[in-house]
Amino acid sequence: MQATSNQRSDGEANINSSTTLTQVSICAATYKRPHLLQKLLESLNNLTFTQIPIPSIEVIIVDNDSTRSAEATVEALKSSFQWPLKYFVETNQGVTYARNRCVAEASEDSDFIAMLDDDETATPHWLEELLINQQKFNAAIITGPVLAVYKEEQQVPNWIKAGDFYSFPRYETGKRMDTAFTGNVMFSTKLLKDLEEDEPLFDHRFAHKGAEDAYLFSCLNKQGYKIVWADEAVLYEPIADQRLSLDWILNRGFWSWSVHSLIESELYPSFKVQAIRTIKGLGLIVMGFLSIGPSIFLGKSKVAQALLRMYRGMGTLSGLLGRQGNWQ
Repeated sequence: MQATSNQRSDGEANINSSTTLTQVSICAATYKRPHLLQKLLESLNNLTFTQIPIPSIEVIIVDNDSTRSAEATVEALKSSFQWPLKYFVETNQGVTYARNRCVAEASEDSDFIAMLDDDETATPHWLEELLINQQKFNAAIITGPVLAVYKEEQQVPNWIKAGDFYSFPRYETGKRMDTAFTGNVMFSTKLLKDLEEDEPLFDHRFAHKGAEDAYLFSCLNKQGYKIVWADEAVLYEPIADQRLSLDWILNRGFWSWSVHSLIESELYPSFKVQAIRTIKGLGLIVMGFLSIGPSIFLGKSKVAQALLRMYRGMGTLSGLLGRQGNWQ
């Protein structure tokens, strides 16, 4: 989906919730992580509904691995799964191709499409909370938290635990958001009918760089579609061993802030926006640099936090130049 200047006159998406939710398509793209996918599917099989009628649910798995590494996992669970479980292979490599295939395979009768990642697990009331708050706030798009967890067998350095580098901000339920991410999101299929059919939903420019979700939902927000936070719709994500390093933390900080800056520059290309973003980037670099000295006496966690500020600042400036950091 490309950025467009066509905005709704009232600033809100003209989407009205139905009192009866006939269909929800839960979608996940996967790539060579069958053991994590199994845990995800087991958690989806335990979804419960105590506050609203049980919706009609289908679960769609799109395997981006041409060797079909996820197929055996899906097939093994089909017979005991409480929802229809569907498996597809997308041979075009790249996360945007897999996510677009998810949307394409969703039932035409679906009222909502929910998306999450293949390395996450859902809490029992995750989907119920998304649906409840979608109705409550009449939101075209509803999103919630992904909480990082360490595996029991992991040897996690104390400085990483102290720094809490993997947690994402949480907000009060009902807060309007500027964007959302496919790690935990649900959107109305009605908005798909409003978009240009000749454009892929997830922009293939980001196929191998990530941030396709942030770009899509930032575009939709600009067009007037309401994005709302549901803090009770919780997912969990285990921290992979290869992420337990200072190098990964710093590079992810650079990447994520370059993404935010790049998207903002494209959607809001005014001099004022660019100037504010430049000042913020330079400010982070200066703050990080000045705090390195004192942090040496406070431990590695504080040093890492100081360096992270610098990397975020550099990422911000990189995004302004149209350069996105490396996606890991």
